[in-house]
This record gives sequence, structure tokens and C-alpha cells, in this order.
Amino acid sequence: MKICVYGAGAIGSYLGMQLAGTDAEVSLVARGPHLAAMRERGLTLVDADGRRTVAVNCTDDPSALGPQDYVILTLKAHSTLPVVDQLQPLLGRETAVVTAQNGILWWYFHALPGPLANRHLEAADPDGRIWRALGPGRAIGCVVYPSCEIVEPGVVRHIEGTRFMVGEPDGSKSARVTALSEVLTAAGLKAPVRRKIRDDIWFKLLGNATFNPVSVLTRATLEQMGRDPDARAVIRRMMTEAVAVATALGVTFAMDIDKRIDAAVDVGAHRTSMLQDFEQGRPLELDALVAAVTEMGRLVSVPTPTLDQILALVRLAVVARP
Repeated sequence: MKICVYGAGAIGSYLGMQLAGTDAEVSLVARGPHLAAMRERGLTLVDADGRRTVAVNCTDDPSALGPQDYVILTLKAHSTLPVVDQLQPLLGRETAVVTAQNGILWWYFHALPGPLANRHLEAADPDGRIWRALGPGRAIGCVVYPSCEIVEPGVVRHIEGTRFMVGEPDGSKSARVTALSEVLTAAGLKAPVRRKIRDDIWFKLLGNATFNPVSVLTRATLEQMGRDPDARAVIRRMMTEAVAVATALGVTFAMDIDKRIDAAVDVGAHRTSMLQDFEQGRPLELDALVAAVTEMGRLVSVPTPTLDQILALVRLAVVARP
């Protein structure tokens, strides 16, 4: 089995490191100082068990790797479109593209029963370009829960979490998703095959679509936002709107909104990834995490006024960012 982890930042490097301990032939596509360090010294993982280093097959040239059985995208969603041409040498007839990314992605309406089947969202996939370049039939959904960080080039710290939930867009327990689950499990990860992967996507998205943009405006931690009555009320309205959109699309939730907010508060003094990206001058995942939700709301005639307002304010904050 050949697996390429494309976009080996913190999560991708952790995933590649775990997979390196299996029988799979694993390669990582990375760039910059992190790639240079991995080439020179190998990839080092720091976790509760200590520190270990392995040699990894890594490159910035996908054409050197050839067709894969699985290409696991660990890029942020907005980084997918710019690399679709570079992905082509990795794609054989049966290659699956595993989207280990946050938010609503380009394949969302593939194999989804109902009047919106095979629609594309401008926020997730402008003009349907990713859909055409990769092909929705390749897509396997993946909801990522580990928390990791690059502490220096070539060194990744695993903070917590081992879940990579996987699922076919059509809900089937196919041979390819079963094999993916098995190799991820062999790598020491929790990788259940989910029949309704969109439910899992939305469950995580509820937090990302609300706490993340509010954190950019407030600079507050999860705990601070969830404990402040006024901020919590805003976040609750945003979640209520998102749940209404998802419900109209057939999604069900296993946890009510207040418990979902409390779960984020329990994480403690954590600064969201969107806030960290904002402060470091990097692009934000606004389209996949927020704009896609509001666009879906328009498709199903569900109003999203609070999400719309927060999205507009964060977009202005990005423009005005020093």
C-alpha cells in the first residue's frame, strides 16, 4: 500500500510518523525549513512517551513519487486549489483522496441524496475547479481530532488526541475505506469507519465556525469566550444558525448546543488556530469554516444573520491587519 501525506505540517507530520511504523510505503510532501530538516535529520516526534526520530521519505516534488493508493490531504482547505495540478502525478485510476481537513469541502454534495446532489459551493470550491481536477469519486472524508505543533523544523509535538474518523460520501463501508481504517489503526490511531461522515464533520465544524472567528475579533481563549455571558450568547446564536442549516441538509447532532459550548470551555485557555494564523499574518480558513455554512444556508433558505455579521467583521479585520 502506497500512501502520500500531502502537506506535512504539524498534523501531516504526526500522521506520517505514525504510518511509518506500518507496512505501508509512506511519503510526505512538505516544503521549506521543515522539509530541509526532515531530509537532513529525519522527523522527530515529541509526545507523552518521550522523543523519537525516524527517517522519512519526503519531498517537495510529487512527480517523484508516482501514483499512490491513498493521498491524504493535510493542508488547510484554502490551500487545496493552488496545488491541484501538483497532485496529478499522485493520482492513478484507483487512487483515493482522503481529506483530513476542517470545514465544508469540495466534495460535500457528492453522493448526497436530494435536490442538491452534485452541487458545488463557491466558498469551498470556486467554479468547481477542485471537483473537476480531482474527481469527487476519489474522495474519502476524514475528521481530524489530534492536536499537534511544529516546535522547530523537523520536530513535531503531539499534544493530545488520536482520532482520524473516516467515511465514504455515500455512507458505504467500501473496501478502500475499510483498508484505510485498518492501516490507520495499525499506526496506533483511532480510525472508525463512519456511515454518516457529514454528521461528524458538522459536529466539529460547530466549534470551528463559531469560536474561531469570534476569537479573531476578541483575542480570547476558548475558556474566556465560553464563560463570558455576552460572547457566549453570540456563539450560541451562531451555533443555532449552523445547526438549522445542517438539519435542513439531513444532519443530526448527538450533543445539544450548550453542551457543545461547555465542551470547548473545558479545553481551557486554548487560543484557536484561526487566531494564531491571524496574529502571524497567515490566510484564514474563513471560507471552509464559515462562508460555506452561510452559502449552504442560502441554498436551503435558512437565514444566518449572526454568522453573516461575524464573517463580515473578520474579513474586514483581515484587510485592516497591520
